[in-house]
Amino acid sequence: MKKSLLILLIASTSFSVVAALSPFQEKVLATIKMEHRTEEDTARDPNRDPLYALEYFGLKEDMKVIEFAPGNGWYSKILAPLLKDKGELHLAYPEVWLNNMNDLLALDPMNKAKKLPIELDWNNKEQQYQLGHLDFAMHDADMLLNIREYHNFDAQDKVKLNQATFDALKPGGIYVIVDHSRRHMAPETHELRRREDAVKVILEVQAAGFVLEKSSDQFYRPDDALTFEVGRKTVTGNTDRFILVFRKPQ
Repeated sequence: MKKSLLILLIASTSFSVVAALSPFQEKVLATIKMEHRTEEDTARDPNRDPLYALEYFGLKEDMKVIEFAPGNGWYSKILAPLLKDKGELHLAYPEVWLNNMNDLLALDPMNKAKKLPIELDWNNKEQQYQLGHLDFAMHDADMLLNIREYHNFDAQDKVKLNQATFDALKPGGIYVIVDHSRRHMAPETHELRRREDAVKVILEVQAAGFVLEKSSDQFYRPDDALTFEVGRKTVTGNTDRFILVFRKPQ
C-alpha cells in the first residue's frame, strides 16, 4: 500500500511532507491551507489525504468537473480554488440545498463554482436518496466525482446515476467513486447500508459502458472489520474505503 504523503504533527493544520510533491500537489497543499477552510475541515485532512487522492483521481486544473452531492462542501472547498482560473466546478445538488451553500459560495475562493440543480431527494423511511429525472445538462465534462454517496442509492437509481454520468462526460472522461468498503457478497442489512461491495460497484458501472482504469488501496484500514455501521465510534473516521477510477471509452 502506498504510504500517505502527510504526517500529522502538532495540530490538524500542521503537516510534514515525507515524499517529494508534484507541482499539482504543491497547489493542493497551498489550497488546503486557505482561510475559508474550517478547523473541522483540516482535522479530516490526514484521513482523507487530498494530496494523494486528488492526484490519483487524475484531477487537472483545467478540467470541467461535476461534484455530485457535495454534502457540506469538504471537497468543494479544495476543488473550487484549484479549478477557479483554468477549469470549472459544477455542484450537482437539489436547488434548495445548493441555496444553503450561498454563504460559502460567496467567498472569494469559491465564487466561480457553478450551481447545477438536479432532481434529488432524501427518503427518511428508506434512509436513501431518491433520484428524479437526472440530466447533468452537459456532454463535455472531464470528470465526475461521486465521493461516499454511491451507497445512498437503490439498484434502480444507481443505473440511472451511472448512465447520466456516462452521458455527461466527454469521450475519455473520468468517473471517480470513493466509498466505504463492504465485504464481498455480504448481505444487505441496516448495519451495512452505508457500505458498498467494490466488486458489485465495478460491475454496475461497467454495465453503463465505462472501463475500469485503476483502483487504489490507499484507504485500506486493517482494523476496520467491515461489519459495523460507519458512524459507530469503533470505526468512524477510520473506515476502510476503496477508490475506483473509470474512464468513458474514446
